[in-house]
Amino acid sequence: MSSIHHKDIGTKQKALAINLDPKIYGSFAEIGAGQDVAANFFKAGASSGTIAKTMSAYDMTFSDAIYGVQQVRRYVSENRLISMLEHEYGLLIERLAEQRGDSTTFFAFADTVSALNYQKTNDGHGWMGVRFQLEPNGGFNDVVLHVKLLDYDNNMQQQAVGVLGVNLIYACFYYHQSPPLFLQSLMDDLSSDRIQIDMIRFEGPDFSKVDNRLMSLHLVKYGFSDAAVFGPDGKNQQPSEVLYKKHILVIRGRFRPIINVHLDMLNNGVKQFMQEPDVDKANVIVITELTLQALKEKDAHENAEIDEKDFLDRVDILCSLGQTVLISNFHEYYKLVAYLSKITKLKLGVVVGYPNLEYIFSEEHYHELPGGILESFATLFSRKVKLFIYPTLRDGAILNCLKFYPPAHLIDLYRYLIANNKIEDIRHYNENNLSVQTNKVLELIKQGAKGWEQYVPAEVAAIIKDRCLFGYACEVDASKEATDSNEDGNILDRV
Repeated sequence: MSSIHHKDIGTKQKALAINLDPKIYGSFAEIGAGQDVAANFFKAGASSGTIAKTMSAYDMTFSDAIYGVQQVRRYVSENRLISMLEHEYGLLIERLAEQRGDSTTFFAFADTVSALNYQKTNDGHGWMGVRFQLEPNGGFNDVVLHVKLLDYDNNMQQQAVGVLGVNLIYACFYYHQSPPLFLQSLMDDLSSDRIQIDMIRFEGPDFSKVDNRLMSLHLVKYGFSDAAVFGPDGKNQQPSEVLYKKHILVIRGRFRPIINVHLDMLNNGVKQFMQEPDVDKANVIVITELTLQALKEKDAHENAEIDEKDFLDRVDILCSLGQTVLISNFHEYYKLVAYLSKITKLKLGVVVGYPNLEYIFSEEHYHELPGGILESFATLFSRKVKLFIYPTLRDGAILNCLKFYPPAHLIDLYRYLIANNKIEDIRHYNENNLSVQTNKVLELIKQGAKGWEQYVPAEVAAIIKDRCLFGYACEVDASKEATDSNEDGNILDRV
């Protein structure tokens, strides 16, 4: 199996390579957007060596009769895709295992896609997956992904689905030992302005060491998607499926680690968001967001590498607190709001610290926009969005919305946003938290200084100690602890 990405291998060559491999044999089931994946294998030649069956149950009644009726009658969904894979792979084993199971690695490919309609009123997207063996009579693996189709032409979208399907099947058999290489190969003969892959999941005995949360990170890191989501269980989720028609409250941070200040921000932000008259309390989802820049060392250059272990350390903590995590490439807040507003039309809340309010009103961040800061604000505040501002302590004074003074030519704009309920202070905050800074707490953890636990939630402290996260030394020198315990004063002042 290759550990080198052979970018010069085209779609037809990939399909032919699979067709000529005597061990690979399987079925294709495609709903919507034509049957371009199977068609690529037919056109490549020698397809009889690979294809046991192709089919397309376009009609809903036929689809239900073959794959079962779902409680939620959505045909372009992960549930429908899984039903297709289970049915088609089961038939392969049932009908062919005895005949050729000792010499064949079976696979079932399936996709269910909604391509651009004739009126061009929909957004093209779909689910695609492969269930496959890597050894004859071996257990099966699943790779499932969600794709957004961006071409403004139905035929072009069908062609993109065909190329992606070939890339996926080829990667399953030839790049499975290197998941990052697997991901990169999916874009062969494609580009990010044609498709986006915003969810992928690897499962099965041959992917037991794959962390799907890292795969979410790589999707954003490689530019395959602007954002990726996974839940408290670490399971990758398709953003639209999680956030569609929801009130969303998002808090952005480095969370290295999450400390009491973050929880105070989040809990009070949630309380105030729930009190908004146009928010349905039963239909709210809370998101903790990490940007790619936040995953790098502070002040690191744009092309700096991300420490994957450090990323997983942060994620372990967030997931242990029951958080749904969003990884994004949106450095500016207006881009985050624009993305979320495409998924839901309901009210959004964004919890930010006072320094981020200063950042939002700094015009230097909007030089690339023809309309400058006004163009960004048109996106950030024109929709049903409200910012909740957590105060900060600076030079002995508590700074909040009432004490924020933007540049003179933006004062009237700021007053307008305040008057129209677009920006609001977080109330009932814990004043004791304001003097605590994440970077100082991180240094205390790394030093093994006595007393750092008081600055983080108890469950977070337990996890850090148990798993030796964030540089914490599990075996701290007893003499050092004794020395620390004899020193007076706030330990944060000694960092």
